[in-house]
Amino acid sequence: MKQHRHILQRLTDSADLPAEALPGVPLVELAGDRRVLIENHKGVTEYSTEKICVQLNYGHLCICGGGMELSRMTKEQLVISGRIDSVTLLRRRK
Repeated sequence: MKQHRHILQRLTDSADLPAEALPGVPLVELAGDRRVLIENHKGVTEYSTEKICVQLNYGHLCICGGGMELSRMTKEQLVISGRIDSVTLLRRRK
């Protein structure tokens, strides 16, 4: 499965297609300093009004700020709203 994903990644890169064309690849969209949309997540690992961490295929995404809440959460997508101060990607070590 990993090799299949690498082949798809190389095809996407060589064809100049956006990364979101790959199935299962996380997509993170920041809308100003008030909203973060995350698609293809693996669940929430930490939750408070100051920090929300989300599991991804290759690590964690931590969003820090104030008055934060999960506005919407489905199996495929979640929306975090509040004052966003930072968004940090913590890659899993190989």
